[in-house]
Amino acid sequence: MALIVQKFGGTSVGSVEKLKNVANRVIEETEKGNEVVVVVSAMGKTTDQLVSMAQDISSTPSKREMDMLLTTGEQVTISLLTMALLEKGHEAISYTGWQAGMQTESIHGNARILDIDASRIQAKLQERKIVVVAGFQGSDVNGEITTLGRGGSDTTAVAIAAAINADRCDIYTDVTGVFTTDPRFIKGARKLQSISYDEMLELANLGAGVLHPRAVEYAKNYQIPLEVRSSMERESGTIIEEEATMEENLIVRGIAFEDSITRVTVYGLPQSLGALSTIFMTLAKNQINVDIIIQSMTAEDTTNLSFSIKSEDKKAALIVLENNKDQLAFERVETEGGLAKVSIVGSGMVSNPGVAAEMFEVMANTGIQVKMVSTSEIKVSTVVNETEMVKAVEALHEAFKLGQHANVLA
Repeated sequence: MALIVQKFGGTSVGSVEKLKNVANRVIEETEKGNEVVVVVSAMGKTTDQLVSMAQDISSTPSKREMDMLLTTGEQVTISLLTMALLEKGHEAISYTGWQAGMQTESIHGNARILDIDASRIQAKLQERKIVVVAGFQGSDVNGEITTLGRGGSDTTAVAIAAAINADRCDIYTDVTGVFTTDPRFIKGARKLQSISYDEMLELANLGAGVLHPRAVEYAKNYQIPLEVRSSMERESGTIIEEEATMEENLIVRGIAFEDSITRVTVYGLPQSLGALSTIFMTLAKNQINVDIIIQSMTAEDTTNLSFSIKSEDKKAALIVLENNKDQLAFERVETEGGLAKVSIVGSGMVSNPGVAAEMFEVMANTGIQVKMVSTSEIKVSTVVNETEMVKAVEALHEAFKLGQHANVLA
């Protein structure tokens, strides 16, 4: 007998018929004698529809009230799925995030999980009940309802798996596993049999939407066996583990990409030791995530600083910078939108110098201008024009032979 956490995303529970299919998948595990906790997202496009309604009322809706609104989506799913399980003759009970003991930071819209009191879940498991939990949500120490950000149901599932010491966590989605890149855009994309936690974390952080980065962090930190698989197809998925299997030991494992990127350039910063820390601390305190950073000195003993952010954060970033202009002591700010980030990821890059050079050569030969660059041991990220994003991914996918098994280490 195993203890299993299953997570089903929005497309997997997008209709009553799909919910009945999910109920069957859950029952399959229980009939093997396994104990099961199910974590679900809101049905289909429910969250988008709720956001749209809120924006019809206010261009800047209250973050607290948005959390109150958005968490209703998952509550619909857990109640309907539990009804489906009960109708099929299986004991089940549904819990919201806070009922399931999910305690978070006191931040609305993008809170982190601080602790999980899993006693309620464990008590129902001992009663041989299937426990259905709403993903994406929790509450803070004051009882305020919070949400974990987009994709937060993945995080909920892995965090619960860690809290109850589950044997594994299965992430069911609308794809059959983790691919070398997004198969919706690149026809030659290939499913990977396995991928390391570190590689998956990089891909998730760089725009691959198959898993939430925090979920991968939890899986790595608590060594939770993780499998990404299809909710509709009966086939094995992609195993996420500490070390990928030798059969998949590629130099470059995958390509991630993300559109709607804006470059912000701050001109005339003082060349003091604390200037950079001050500007980034100021942005961080206002929940603005900065990605790629480039600094350049000028002949006038000042510093120009460029960094990339998500375009949706542009307005907030400019307001923060302007409100703190006297403290930060810069001259002016300029922005460039319509950009995208394209990244290659692979643990094999550590022992293979020249991978970045090959990437830049491919971009140059394809006529794509690289505007910003960021590197780590296992990834290289570039910022390009949004109109050239897919062309860049196609060229890199072909150059590194990701559609076949030839891209292996010597």
